[in-house]
Amino acid sequence: MITQILTHTPLWVFGLFFGLVYLGCVQSRTRQVSRSRLIVLPIAMLGWSLYSVWSTFDTHLTALAAWACAWGTVVAIGLARGPSRTASYDAATAQFTVAGSWLPLALMMGIFFFKYAVAVAHAVKPGGLDTTMVVALVSATYGLFSGLFMARAVRVVGTMKGQRLVERSA
Repeated sequence: MITQILTHTPLWVFGLFFGLVYLGCVQSRTRQVSRSRLIVLPIAMLGWSLYSVWSTFDTHLTALAAWACAWGTVVAIGLARGPSRTASYDAATAQFTVAGSWLPLALMMGIFFFKYAVAVAHAVKPGGLDTTMVVALVSATYGLFSGLFMARAVRVVGTMKGQRLVERSA
């Protein structure tokens, strides 16, 4: 059955997989990024997860509400945790130094394989994802993954405020 699933997978899916692996490997190294570049990945993951909900469940109100609740909760927890301890902001260059982490790769692979599994489940048993509980669970999982990306970015951006407070007190 696995061979049949893989042979029916469009080629672009494999390209997307390898692109995400590359992007995750880049995230594993400490790097300097601007604020606009820092937010690109979380926005892309937000869009991808919303598209995943929309393409699977259309405008199902439960799906959109579950996604929004999970996303908002994770981002709020990120805000409550305060600025990142593994990032810093240099006002002179307007750049963030972000410590390398394998977490983004893990999250991207989580979203990718979860979406792939949902698509396979939908193809193998059409209508099998139509119960309210499954709709809410799948949508909330997409919201959780993309919320983690956004929470991480928000915490890094929070280092700007901490840097400004240090500069004012000096």
